[in-house]
Amino acid sequence: QVQLVESGGGSVQAGGSLRLSCAASGSILAINAMGWYRQAPGKQRELVATITSDGATNHRDSVKGRFKISRDNAQNTVYLQMNSLKPEDTAVYYCYTNVDELESEVFSRGSNYWGQGTQVTVSS
Repeated sequence: QVQLVESGGGSVQAGGSLRLSCAASGSILAINAMGWYRQAPGKQRELVATITSDGATNHRDSVKGRFKISRDNAQNTVYLQMNSLKPEDTAVYYCYTNVDELESEVFSRGSNYWGQGTQVTVSS
């Protein structure tokens, strides 16, 4: 099993900044990708940004130039720096990881795990 612990959410005014962190731990052999999704009330969960094991990143169009995803491979941690926040960024943000894992001598390739979610609220 893999655990994801998120931190850094909160409430800010429009134009402000927040930095989300997510640390992965457990039966990890390799992290293939990490990322962030978000879900606003009444809306479907949507991809915000992802980063692969070799550092390739992808950001949804609405956050390009404002958000930046990064990772610390040694700490199995992914970050999301969010600048110039807008009210429409308000959502619960979920950390995500895809890993290869070994638990009780059983190898699993490409397992997906999610964090518990952290609330980000941006007021106008």
